[in-house]
Amino acid sequence: MKLAILNHDSILSKPNSWSHYQSYSSSSPSTSFSNITISSTFQRLIFHRNNQNIKRISCLTSNNPIQNQSTPNSSSSSPPELLRRLLKSPGVHQGPACFDALSAKLVEKAGFEFCFTSGFSVSAARLGLPDVGLISFGEMLDQGRQITQAVSIPVIGDGDNGYGNAMNVKRTVKEFINAGFAGIILEDQVSPKACGHTHGRKVVSREEAVMRIKAAIDARKESGSDIVIVARTDSRQAISLEESLWRSRAFADAGADVLFIDALTSKDEMKALCEIFPLLPKMANMLEGGGKSPILNPIELEEIGFKIVSYPLSLIGVSIRAMQDALTAIKGGRLPPPASLPSFDEIKETLGFNAYYEEEKRYDTSTSQQDFQRGYTSSSSNTYSIQQRSPDDTEKSDQIQLDPIIEVVTPEVYYPADGSKGSPPRTMSRTLRVKITGRDGSEKLEIRIPAGFLEGITNIVPALGGVNLKALLDDAGEEVGGKKLVDFNDTMGDRIQVFLE
Repeated sequence: MKLAILNHDSILSKPNSWSHYQSYSSSSPSTSFSNITISSTFQRLIFHRNNQNIKRISCLTSNNPIQNQSTPNSSSSSPPELLRRLLKSPGVHQGPACFDALSAKLVEKAGFEFCFTSGFSVSAARLGLPDVGLISFGEMLDQGRQITQAVSIPVIGDGDNGYGNAMNVKRTVKEFINAGFAGIILEDQVSPKACGHTHGRKVVSREEAVMRIKAAIDARKESGSDIVIVARTDSRQAISLEESLWRSRAFADAGADVLFIDALTSKDEMKALCEIFPLLPKMANMLEGGGKSPILNPIELEEIGFKIVSYPLSLIGVSIRAMQDALTAIKGGRLPPPASLPSFDEIKETLGFNAYYEEEKRYDTSTSQQDFQRGYTSSSSNTYSIQQRSPDDTEKSDQIQLDPIIEVVTPEVYYPADGSKGSPPRTMSRTLRVKITGRDGSEKLEIRIPAGFLEGITNIVPALGGVNLKALLDDAGEEVGGKKLVDFNDTMGDRIQVFLE
């Protein structure tokens, strides 16, 4: 009997490098595993080779590095690193398929460690069209970029057939890397492609299919990335199970990180896939609502040997049904039932309004936006500006510290109403006291300016723009002591008062 010990970490980076195996011979079938020394640094898997098949018979773990690593959504790791760490971790991992930024945020909020993009769902949500090759590379890339920017979990993108030959595949992979994807699914269908689990699927030749995967690997190397390549074949339905297994082996030899045969029709066919390079992760596709593959629970999928599983239609499917039900209710003169309609507060929380408000406080200033729009500062400030400031000016001043702006105001020379040009009346040498009291009784502004400086006063208090202060000064004449010239409430409910002192 021969036993082989495999370094589990290295198999993901070099899935077909059998040189990692160390063989141990035993003269007796009853040799105990206790005679084998297991490294304390790596997780080791023991396999039994029998009739050219490698079957897992035991898993021994000592100081498992997965348990000592940071969580999958560690901010210090790139998306591909997060996904590769997930592929190395124990168990099977579920990934719902999203179709826009909102659905991706909901997947992350629900606690999933990664997600897929679905060409079927994106085509439906973005174009309202079937997934038959009508959606373009640019549209899928744009949608994917919005999705990856909306979440911190790794996202596996649907790269379809690479949108052309091997050179197109290289560009597709490089652009998916730039868009922030952790992985990309590439299939061997012809163009235009057909949707999985539907009729009419055709695949390219074996040689071209393998060359697409090699081109993807080259694109990854040239980009200095570690994006995960998921190699998919649709040849199970297009040709045969045997053909799909042959292609999967060839994809693994070419350097694919994950193997995926679409539309397997039984558990036995699923097991046949998982027996190919047992340590190379396999992907299952649980097409909801009536696909060709049997729907199995995660425990069953793990027992067969799958590492990741996608659910391509759940989110788009329930979204369609929920919108149909809501429209039926509205057309019937009623609102959707409360159980199916989140409250406005819940919607705001999901979209991040509360988080936005909290972050906004970091950039808050001591002067309210409302006061800036009126052109004067609040009573909490000891200064006032002759020049009215707009909201845009406020935002710019928060970003760049500029020297104070000093506006030179030339006083308007006042002449009596009869047009004579003698000395100005004494009122022009007196002082105007401007006072603004808020609706709640708080004092918002109280300033004093020379009575001769009338032109700039509306920059401070725009509400005085319709008041003829010159005429009021003429009427005041030579009165001694304080005289109230103006007393009214503006459109905001604030009390505006002007006194001649």
